[in-house]
Parts: sequence; C-alpha cells; structure tokens
Amino acid sequence: MIEPTDKSFARIVQERIDNLNKPKGSMGRLESLALQVALVQQTLTPQLSCPCHILFGGDHGIEREGVSVSPREVTWQQMKNYGRGGGGVNMLCRQHGFSLQVVDVGVDYDFDPAECPHIIDRKIAHGTHDFLYEAAMSDDEWHKALHIGRECVDVCRAKGCNIVSFGEMGIGNTSPSSILMHLFLHIPLAECVGAGSGLDTAGVRHKYEVLKAAVERFKASHSPALSDAETMTRYFAGFEMAAAIGGMLRAAEHRMVILVDGFIMSACMLAASRLDAAVLDYAIFAHVGDESGHRRMLDAMGAEPLLSLGMRLGEGTGALCAYPIVQTAVNMINEMDTFSHAGITKYF
Repeated sequence: MIEPTDKSFARIVQERIDNLNKPKGSMGRLESLALQVALVQQTLTPQLSCPCHILFGGDHGIEREGVSVSPREVTWQQMKNYGRGGGGVNMLCRQHGFSLQVVDVGVDYDFDPAECPHIIDRKIAHGTHDFLYEAAMSDDEWHKALHIGRECVDVCRAKGCNIVSFGEMGIGNTSPSSILMHLFLHIPLAECVGAGSGLDTAGVRHKYEVLKAAVERFKASHSPALSDAETMTRYFAGFEMAAAIGGMLRAAEHRMVILVDGFIMSACMLAASRLDAAVLDYAIFAHVGDESGHRRMLDAMGAEPLLSLGMRLGEGTGALCAYPIVQTAVNMINEMDTFSHAGITKYF
C-alpha cells in the first residue's frame, strides 16, 4: 500500500520557497518541482542520491500482426547494444551519473551470459501471446513481472537510491499502450493510435484496425464495466510494461521520486495509478513525445511534462534528459539564500 504524501506539509515548504531571495513564483516550474520532491521526502532540505535507471526488455505477440515498422529482432539487438555502451540510454546514464540495470523479462532470444554479462536474466517467456486472439499473459506471468519490477527497485534502494527512472525495449509496445489509454480514459481508439517507430499512413491505419479488432474481441469476452485495471492491463501489456508498473508501485512504497518517460512509460504510470492512485504523488513526468494522444494521456493524469523535445526513442531517454532540471529545483531550495539572511527587503 502506497502512503500518499502529506499535503499538510506543503504550506511550510511553500513558505520556504517564497522566502528565497527572488520574486515570488519567479523560478516557475522549478518551484513546483522543489515542492513535490520535498513532499515526497518530507523535508525542507531534499536531496537526490544514487539515481538509477531500470530498462526492461520484452517482446510482444501483437508484433506478429505487422503493427510496427521495426522487426522483432531489433529488441534483442538493442539489448546487446546496451552492453557495448552504444545506446542513447547509455550515453545519458553516463552523462547524468545514473546506474543502469538492463533486465530481460521477456525477450524472444536467448542471451549468452558470457557474451552479455550486462543483461540481468529474469525471462518469464519468449514474448507475450498475441492479444488479438488471447490475453498477452497469464495471471501467474503478470504477477511474476510485477514482482521482478519490485525486486529491481529494491536493489536500487539498497544502494541508497531515492530517485529512479524506467525505460523499455520491446518492438510493438506502443500498441498495448494505445489500448490501455483508450480503455482507461475512454478516448476513441483512433485518437490513441500513432506511428510508433515510424509507420506511414497506411501502416497506422492497419495498426488501428488490428487494435480495434483486439479490443472488440476483449469486450466480447470481458465486460468493460466489470473488468478491473489489473485484468485489462494483464490482457494487453508486455512483460516489460508489467515489470515497470511493479517497479513504479514499489518505488512509491519506498517514497522514491519516479521520473516518467514518454508514451509507453506514461501508459504504465496510468495503469499503476489505476492500481493505486497514490503513486502519482511520486511521479514527475519528464517528456511529452509526438505519439498520438500522449498529451491527452498526460492531461488526464494532471501531469505537466518538463520537456517537449520531439523524442520517440524510448529506453527512458526523455526521463534521463529531465533529471538535471529536477536536480536544479532541489539545488534551488537548498542553496539560494533567504531575504532575511541576505539582508534584502522582502517586498511582497
């Protein structure tokens, strides 16, 4: 069970922020960020320590239906690439001092431990089932994935981490993300389906038709009014998504700041919030991408993303790019002087 942040403490934190030697509100979004981190940590002097990034990899049965321009083998090829340090996620983790975990929870490939010692083997299966015809995963597989996510966060916490971000590698995972957005937010499916990694107009139309058929089949066998968030997420999500959901919930239990990446990870946070709404108190939404409907998904969660860089790489790269902004907000509340101490007249 996640404990919501103590909102009664907000007044004291805001007074501290307003007494820094600056015009009231002049640091803009940094002020609300500092307030949020202070509430998460329940202190007037928040600190960020040992940042960790967890990247989960998994393949999707729905990819077999031609819903992605990228072939399935790109998942395992990129997972190997992370070990060579050549991915966007590697560059950004190095730049911002993040420890990186690369975790195979469901890649359709058997990695050689000698060749890929960087990949943590927690494989549940060689990809999910095709949700056009059946649930992506069983109830047992769903709970295994959640547990793996929780354990990965526990490893970070044991190292002193109090801020964590999540990434994913799984060709086809914009498809389940679009469906979860549609089912949870009741937004027309057509407005939730985008180009993913680069589909053309015809490709997007085909993707929509496949996902529409999958949703119709699900609704024929499950009453949407009676289906809970867990049932819907288990039916459509990938193993890497389920692990991220488990990780997000666990991080909030540990009172850690959670940096949320783009469309896929926002869909995971949306699902996590339907399992425990208090998780949103710990979430900082880093980036709004170009994928269709992402802005609407964020609006539905009351989220104000920090960045809009047109990125659609995945891997959690948007979250990593946003980290320095969060660090700046924390530095502001700790290092700026107050009006009284600096001998400056407070004029408001």
